[in-house]
Amino acid sequence: MEIPDSIHLDIKLTKFIRTMENKLKTRLVIGITVLITTLSGFNFITINGILSGQVLNQKSGANVAFAKITLTNSSTKVSKNTVTGADGTFTLKELAAGKYVLEVTASGFAKKYVKEVVINSGKTTKIKIILSEIGKTEELKAITSPTKRKTDSLFGVSESLESTKDYNQSPAAVGMNYEVQQEMNTEQYDYLPENEFHEAARTPLSTFSIDVDPASYANVRRFITDGSLPPVDAVRIEELVNYFKYDYPQPQNNDPFSINTEISVCPWNQSHQLISIGLQGKIIPTTNLPPTNLVFLLDVSGSMLSNDKLPLLKKALTLLTNQLRSQDRVAIVVYAGNAGLVLPSTPGSDKETILNALESLSAGGSTAGGAGIQLAYTTALSNFIPNGNNRVILATDGDFNVGASSDGELVRMIEARRDQGIYLTVLGFGTGNLKDSKMEKLADKGNGNYAYIDNIMEAKKVLVNEMGGTLFTIAKDVKLQLEFNPELVKAYKLIGYENRILQDKDFNDDKKDAGELGSGHTVTALYEIVPAGSNESFDAIDELKYQKPAAIKTNNAELLTIKFRYKEPNSETSKLITRTIKGKTNPFENASLNHRFAASVAAFGLLLRDSKFKANASYEMVLKAAKSAKGNDAEGYRAEFIRLVETAQLLSEKSTRN
Repeated sequence: MEIPDSIHLDIKLTKFIRTMENKLKTRLVIGITVLITTLSGFNFITINGILSGQVLNQKSGANVAFAKITLTNSSTKVSKNTVTGADGTFTLKELAAGKYVLEVTASGFAKKYVKEVVINSGKTTKIKIILSEIGKTEELKAITSPTKRKTDSLFGVSESLESTKDYNQSPAAVGMNYEVQQEMNTEQYDYLPENEFHEAARTPLSTFSIDVDPASYANVRRFITDGSLPPVDAVRIEELVNYFKYDYPQPQNNDPFSINTEISVCPWNQSHQLISIGLQGKIIPTTNLPPTNLVFLLDVSGSMLSNDKLPLLKKALTLLTNQLRSQDRVAIVVYAGNAGLVLPSTPGSDKETILNALESLSAGGSTAGGAGIQLAYTTALSNFIPNGNNRVILATDGDFNVGASSDGELVRMIEARRDQGIYLTVLGFGTGNLKDSKMEKLADKGNGNYAYIDNIMEAKKVLVNEMGGTLFTIAKDVKLQLEFNPELVKAYKLIGYENRILQDKDFNDDKKDAGELGSGHTVTALYEIVPAGSNESFDAIDELKYQKPAAIKTNNAELLTIKFRYKEPNSETSKLITRTIKGKTNPFENASLNHRFAASVAAFGLLLRDSKFKANASYEMVLKAAKSAKGNDAEGYRAEFIRLVETAQLLSEKSTRN
């Protein structure tokens, strides 16, 4: 039977329609796929990737535990952080596709950067990091499968890592690497020899200057939080102890500070005694403080690029700016290759102008620190407020490498301006090239204090919660001199204050510079005492041939006499206060919360320094004492200390095993 032409036409039309439908479906699928890919590229649709890796010691091949990993999105500047485990590995998840900068830091190793790490949607990027010990160089190796895509970058060749197959291959077998910009660790700490015991019969006097700098504690916390124990010389025990406030009574009458003493059994050596001496500065309400003439002297050199430096600095000074009153004034001086005035002296009420000037700052160039300090002091002097608080606030990582940079030149400059009534506060930032020793010295000579800002909460503590103590001096050149009674004391040891020791004759010399006490500040000093009658021997000095120490038989119940000298902020003549200490020694468990907590912090410092005088000190002892003396911890600083000790204990155990 012959099929009509109309049916042939219908069959052809049906085939044509089906063909077109299939083509349309195919094109639709392709179009949707392209659209999704395009939208993902513009971050409208996020398909996350993963970065995992391992950090190794170039010299030994061992895993590097507790290395800090920071991954920053090159476009959004959003960062994610983690630390490596005991096996040296790390993983960062939920990463938006894009290019990242990887920063790796570990104590004892040179810091390294990978300038272009590519994260792909739905893929795991794997990387192996070879760290060099400080003073050496080594390229960073990336372990991956054969390359999918290669691009040129400003810093060299980078790789797009998409496969996870060859993670365990050696760098040489794979034959790939990232170009690395390596930052050497050049942090500087002065050599800090530990105080020794002195026999009271031979050297009955002990003289030192007070210290209220909190920098060492914050810096130690930074090391431990980043997964390593701090260098011994970074641990200044008096700064650890004085990081915390103590519940001493306010002074009476017209005295600028109260004096508080206590004696107990020494918790780390039961045959010894522990004496605490606490000063409480008078609290002056902010509304009653004198007007302030501040100059922010800010380091904007190339070394200040990282997030823990200039960006944190700007946030910190924003907190301070928000505390200023209409009678206060602020100018901003910056220094890099050259020094310049960014903001002339501006009333504290014009916060918008001050904050805009801060926000406009960016880092780059070398470090003309000397020129910056000169300009800052000139600016402060031209806006000087008689009977006011005239102060330069230097914020830096301490790297002075252009211009007047020697310690001697800087100190002489700062001392001259100090005598004109302009004081110096120093705020340290960042890691890798922190010049701790230089910054502490400059603050001491400038009648100011030195704080290390490792996070925004520390900035709040120093510049908001304790602003009065940080910026307003109520007593200057505060010195202590103790005379021990040899009838009751065989030997004594001042715990900490190693770089604050004075000659005995300096106590009565009003020209000799000493420490400052701020509004509301507390200062605590601890002495370890060996009672008379002990069989212990100390000073290895031959018996005198031509004279003998006179036998002392006074039947005096006084253990010691303490003399305090201080000057009022605008005076050059000191005042003298004298106190005596007598009374029985209490069991440590019965001592006050102040005494026990200060002792626990001091014992922690002895452990971190691996002191030859640590006796029976242990992390368990520190934790027991600190927990029992935590008291009213409204700000949470003491709870944080307990966690820090627990972390240090784990790090110490790991170090011992290795």
